[in-house]
Amino acid sequence: MELEGHWWKGQLAGDIHQALRLKELKLPVYKGQSPQLGLRRYFADLIAVVSNRFKLCPTARHLAVYLLDLFMDHYDITVQQLHIVALSCLLLASKFEEREDRVPKLQMLNSLGCMSSMNLALNRQGLLQMELLLLETFNWNLYLPTPAHFIEYYLSIAVHEEDLQDGWPLVCLDKTVLYMSKYADYFLEVSLQDHIFVSFAPSLVAAACVAASRVILRLSPTWPNRLQHLALYPWDHLLPCVDRLLVAHDSDLKEANKQKGQQHVASQPSPMAFHSQPQSITAQQHQYLQRPALQYAQQNRPQPGLAQVRGPSPYLGHGTALQPGGTTLTQGQAQAIATSLDAKGNLAARAYPLNVLYTCATPQFER
Repeated sequence: MELEGHWWKGQLAGDIHQALRLKELKLPVYKGQSPQLGLRRYFADLIAVVSNRFKLCPTARHLAVYLLDLFMDHYDITVQQLHIVALSCLLLASKFEEREDRVPKLQMLNSLGCMSSMNLALNRQGLLQMELLLLETFNWNLYLPTPAHFIEYYLSIAVHEEDLQDGWPLVCLDKTVLYMSKYADYFLEVSLQDHIFVSFAPSLVAAACVAASRVILRLSPTWPNRLQHLALYPWDHLLPCVDRLLVAHDSDLKEANKQKGQQHVASQPSPMAFHSQPQSITAQQHQYLQRPALQYAQQNRPQPGLAQVRGPSPYLGHGTALQPGGTTLTQGQAQAIATSLDAKGNLAARAYPLNVLYTCATPQFER
């Protein structure tokens, strides 16, 4: 579903956006019930690493992770099988979203460090069988909108010359637009790392990424009328997702400050080394969100808990699941996956690394 050029700038932008919104009404329901849900972050990061390695577009990366989520949600898959499933999802997504010359080749995938570190190798026949199994699982339909399909459309008007920053007119519009794009990309990647974001409609996640970026950049109003009319979401609908994105940003920022502090102590040990740390982003977030100058005051907003957002959003409630949850692969399906991998010995004795390939540290943009 490669959309030529900057479609969000053309005359058909509104029609394309409407078609994507209608399509997301029919997305399969995601239940988050995979027995391997604890490994989901590792394989989502693996897809991100391989995607960046081959410079694939964001829509291919997000579609690949979404395909993996749906497949894991309906099958009980071993760790070894998940490697071929994840890479097959990325191949299918890249074939759907990218030009043919940018689709990774088999020998390229086998040359990846993660494959050699796990003593694994892909073979052509098994890879084709796995792709066929995935296509049959999704009824040969890969037209599945993700947040990456909406984000550029919303970013096209995310910053306006009439916006205020800390209550003052923008000093440099172009620079603010650049920061907005970088932070939106960062939040878009954050949404890949936690399966809870699959419970939100893709268009809502994209809009929340823009809103969270405006919060971090201290732009007011936080969610202006022009964005509300374009995305068709009021601020109250975005708030649960925005809160989760800002919590992730808070965690990343604290980790970055911690590492920076450790490096500073190692180079210049001093008992006062940590006395000049900036205030936590959590306090800053509440300051941003509750400033009187913002259009949408939130002092009376509800505090959503985890249980409140685990269920599928209204846009995800009209589809049908692929198969009953927790289905174990049949002997033929398991064999198709198993034959895709050439084990090179001692796999069972190896420690399985988690979260070591890809870290999404919060971007530190100089302003």
